[in-house]
Amino acid sequence: MILDLLRAIEATPLGLYVTESAWAFPTFESIHVIAITTVIGSVAVMDLRLLGWASTGSKVTEVSHDTLRWTWAAFALALVTGSLLFTSKAADYSVNPFFDGKMLLILAAGVNMAVFHLLTWRGVARWDAGAAPPLGARLAGGLSLAFWIGVVFLARVVGFTLDKYTAG
Repeated sequence: MILDLLRAIEATPLGLYVTESAWAFPTFESIHVIAITTVIGSVAVMDLRLLGWASTGSKVTEVSHDTLRWTWAAFALALVTGSLLFTSKAADYSVNPFFDGKMLLILAAGVNMAVFHLLTWRGVARWDAGAAPPLGARLAGGLSLAFWIGVVFLARVVGFTLDKYTAG
C-alpha cells in the first residue's frame, strides 16, 4: 500500500521531471546541500553558545536572534529541495535504513528544540548573559550538535548506498 503510494509519487510529472531532467536533480541537490550547510552552521553557532564554548561575550538571546531566521529560512529551503529530490526515488529512499535514520535524527533535533524552547528557554532571563548556561541549555546544545552531525553523516551514506537498498 505505502510502496504503491511512493511509486505513484515517482510517476507524477514532477517525479519524472526530477528523474529524467539532466539538470533538475543536480541543481536541487546542490541547493539542498547549501541549505543544510546553512542550517547546521547557524545551529552550531547557537549550540556552541549554549554549551558555553563560543560567543560567551554575547547574550544567548542575541545569538538566537541573529541565527534563528537563517536557520528557519534554510530549513524551509532544505525541506522543499529535499522533497523534490525524494520524488525521484521515493520508494528506494523509503527502504534505505540510512535515509530512515536521517529522518529520525531530524525529528529528534526538532523534539530537542521544542523541549528546549518549552522548558529551558522560559528562564533565559536568569542566565542569558552568563558564560555558562544551565545544564538543560548545555544538554540541548550538545544533543542538537550531535543530531545534526548525525544527519550530515547519514545523508552522505544515503548517497553511497541508494543502489544497495531498492524497493525492487
